[in-house]
Amino acid sequence: MDLSFDGLGSHMGNLSRLSNAETRSISAENFTGAKGQAGMAIEGTGSIPSRELGRTWKVSPSINVAGKETATLADIDGPGAIQHIWLTVFPTHWRRLILRFYWDNEETPSVEVPVGDFFCNGWTQRCNISSLAICVNPAGGFNSYWEMPFRRHARITVENLGDEEVHGFYYQVTYALTEVHADRSYFHAQWRRSNPLPYKQNHTLVDGVTGQGHYVGTYLAWGVRNNGWWGEGEIKFFMDGDKDWPTICGTGTEDYFGGAWNFEFPKGQYGAFSSPYSGLAQVIKPDGLYASQQRFGLYRWHIADPIRFKQDLRVTIQALGWRDWPPNFEKGPRYLPLQDDIASTVYWYQTEPHGKYPMLPSVNDLDVN
Repeated sequence: MDLSFDGLGSHMGNLSRLSNAETRSISAENFTGAKGQAGMAIEGTGSIPSRELGRTWKVSPSINVAGKETATLADIDGPGAIQHIWLTVFPTHWRRLILRFYWDNEETPSVEVPVGDFFCNGWTQRCNISSLAICVNPAGGFNSYWEMPFRRHARITVENLGDEEVHGFYYQVTYALTEVHADRSYFHAQWRRSNPLPYKQNHTLVDGVTGQGHYVGTYLAWGVRNNGWWGEGEIKFFMDGDKDWPTICGTGTEDYFGGAWNFEFPKGQYGAFSSPYSGLAQVIKPDGLYASQQRFGLYRWHIADPIRFKQDLRVTIQALGWRDWPPNFEKGPRYLPLQDDIASTVYWYQTEPHGKYPMLPSVNDLDVN
C-alpha cells in the first residue's frame, strides 16, 4: 500500500487518503503533547472545582500568565506542521498579550502579533469570523487553520505586557508529525500600527521581507477620525526590486476586501459580512456620547490567489476620503488624505531567514483607547 501522502494540505478531495502522519495536541491538559499523557494533571486551574472528583476530571483546563511574564504554549520537535490553534481569553487582554512563533530554533520570531489581532479581533470587542483561515465563534473562541510547517522545531509563546496576571488563558495546539517536503515554506505574521497616520503618508503593512515566498492575508483594525467615507485608498504591492512604482495596485479599500461602493447596503448602512476569503466583519458605531469614532475590522485571504514574490516584498495602503461629503461630482470632487488609526496584521509564507521586524510599541501605545 502506498502511504506517501504526508497528511498535510487536507481538503475534501484528499480526506479519505491514508497517511503515516501522527496527530498530537498540546493544551493545559497535556503540556508536551506526548502520546498517552493527556488529562493526567493532579493540580491546575481546575483543582478546586474538581476536588471531589479527582484526577482526569478537568483539573488543568487553562493557565494563568503573570504580569510581565512569558509563557510557553508549545515546544515541539519536528518535522511536522501545526494544523489548528484554538484559544480564548477575556477581551480586556487581547492587545496586551503577544503571540510569538519560532521555527527551527530561530532567534527572532516569525510571528509577532497581539492575540486579538492575529484572530481578526483587534478592537477588544468580540466579533465572529466565518472564514477558511480564521474562525471566531461565540463567545470569543479563536481558531486558526493556517498550516504552519517546521522541519526541526516549533515553539509558541505568549507574553503578558501588562502588570496584572491574566487568569483563564485556554488553548489547544494540534499538529501533525510528518515529513516536510523541500517546497514547503514557513508561516509568518507581523503587526504594525499608525496612530495617527501622518498626513499624506501611506500606512506600511509590511516592509523588509527578503527571500522567496507568497503573501496570503491582511487584517485591518481601522479607526476613522473624519466624517464621510474613508476607504478610497489603494493597496500597493512592491515586489522583486520595485522602488517607486508597485507591480500590483488596487482601486480602493473596499474593493481590495471584496466589496464595492462604500460597503453601503442597505442604503445608509454598512453591510457587514464574513465570507470564506474576505469580510467587513466588524462595524463599531459611535454611541453619540463617549464613543467618538467609527471602527472597522476587515480581512482578505489570498488563499486561492497568493501573491508570489521571489526576492523581496513591501506592501502599503492609503487612507483616503473626500473633502466634501457627499462629493459633488459636477464641480469636481477632491480627495482628502486621512489621519486615521490603522492597525494591520499581515500573513505570508517565505523561506528563512526572515528580515528584521519593527519593535512593538509600549503597552500604552498598543491599547485601544
